[in-house]
Amino acid sequence: MGYLFLAAAIVSEVVATSFLKFTSGERAVWWAYPIVVVGYLLSFWMLSLTLSAKVPLGIAYAIWAAVGVVLVAIVSWVAFKESLTLVQLIGMGLVIGGVVMLELGAKTEAAG
Repeated sequence: MGYLFLAAAIVSEVVATSFLKFTSGERAVWWAYPIVVVGYLLSFWMLSLTLSAKVPLGIAYAIWAAVGVVLVAIVSWVAFKESLTLVQLIGMGLVIGGVVMLELGAKTEAAG
């Protein structure tokens, strides 16, 4: 159940972060602010439920941050036509690889 809470935390954080784009610049819109605030509040609440479900903090935070960064970059590329260079794509792969290594390391330690 903890990882379902974590998935909800990630999705709500990505939505909130993506809507920050609508709160800045010359065309800032008022309705984006409540989405940002509610999204971040929901994200932190879901993250706390993740930790209550006994997902280790280091693992939960690493997954939350890494997947969030990668998804926001993809959303920015798709929705806002921002560029993604080869170096950025490699970096995204390294971020995901780092999280996988953290997760595998935790499972190896628990088994030993």
